[in-house]
Amino acid sequence: MTVQQKAMYFMGRPVGVSLRNGQGASGILCNVNNGQLYLLQYLYQTQFATFHYPLSEVSDVIPYPACG
Repeated sequence: MTVQQKAMYFMGRPVGVSLRNGQGASGILCNVNNGQLYLLQYLYQTQFATFHYPLSEVSDVIPYPACG
């Protein structure tokens, strides 16, 4: 399964995103479009922002596990 296919499956869910440069990000996966992955991330207090990552820079998308 490609990263894009995997991301489409997890749309609307909390995920961790592993980037090819060794960094990572987490948030709600909002969209996958035009070779970009759109992730809603928490910034500070009541602020959130949508960040976009090129699929070519994403190595994996992993859903959050269930609590408990």
